[in-house]
Amino acid sequence: MLSRVKLAVVICSTFLTAFLVIGAVMDEGASREGAYRQLQVYTEVLAKIKSDYVEEPDIKQVTRGALQGLLESLDPNSCYLTAEQYKEYEKRKGTQPGTVGLVLSKRFGYVLILTALPGSSAAKAGLAAGDLLEAVDTKATRDLPVALLQSMLSGPVGSSVAVVVRRSKRAEAPQELTLTREAVPMPAVTHNLLPDKVGRLEVRTLTAGKAAEAARALKELDAQGAERLVLDLRNDALGDQQEGLKLANLFIDSGLLAYLQGQKFPRKDFNAEPRQAIWKKPVVVITNRATAGAAELVAAAILDRQRGQVVGEKTFGLAIGIGNGFERRRGESSRANAGEGRPGR
Repeated sequence: MLSRVKLAVVICSTFLTAFLVIGAVMDEGASREGAYRQLQVYTEVLAKIKSDYVEEPDIKQVTRGALQGLLESLDPNSCYLTAEQYKEYEKRKGTQPGTVGLVLSKRFGYVLILTALPGSSAAKAGLAAGDLLEAVDTKATRDLPVALLQSMLSGPVGSSVAVVVRRSKRAEAPQELTLTREAVPMPAVTHNLLPDKVGRLEVRTLTAGKAAEAARALKELDAQGAERLVLDLRNDALGDQQEGLKLANLFIDSGLLAYLQGQKFPRKDFNAEPRQAIWKKPVVVITNRATAGAAELVAAAILDRQRGQVVGEKTFGLAIGIGNGFERRRGESSRANAGEGRPGR
């Protein structure tokens, strides 16, 4: 009797194990099948376009548009360049000292101006965050990746580039402008003491050395008797994530600032170094829709660590998936979602 029970247990266990193995294989196969099914859908749509569209389509152009849309659907910084575009991008990249001072991104297929650097020809022309860039040198921007557009706006100092812009705050026709490329210096970190012992620190870019500038400014504000601080990160859309971490570390003396993680990249934490923290008094961060990238990392770190409040407009949303792929804690949205002194989750 006992042998029969043992035999029954062994048989049941064998069937259960086989069922689990088959289920796992089928599940993995279904996952692959789901991915390939999307390619089948694309093929069917492409065939339908070729056979039923009102006129003979340019399949090469259609495929290029599909690839461009595929990359842009991931995040505003991902883009597809054709072989010709990549050659032009490589030719222009890093060789031209002149710029019109625009920082660009894409939203829903449109090229959006994130910010115009102070003192640049774009800023002098009144271009601002939210304006749409419709054409550069007669080429429609919707057909061009952001990386190439940024390089097209660069060139020899003194040269000019024609752009077509639609202002975000005016209901008027697109405006044609000619912008001059200049050697635009990165705006310095500025600070001043406001009434009631409130210090104000403005950081317009987080390019190399800006965190060190901010550290010196904080020490000066402390020496002047500042008891509270307003950290102004409005229109800060240009910079390096490492510089953002350094700035955040000036206010946070321990714990996680951000982490790096990819689909095939193990998580790497970036923690605050206690010796780098120099401002331990209250702080409030001001953001707007042109706050992006490294500046969002600063706002997010201060917000998540409950080190201070973040107020203003919802930030642009480039802290995830840019550059080295830094993400916020807990996998939350990269937007600061700030308002009324607390996060608007």
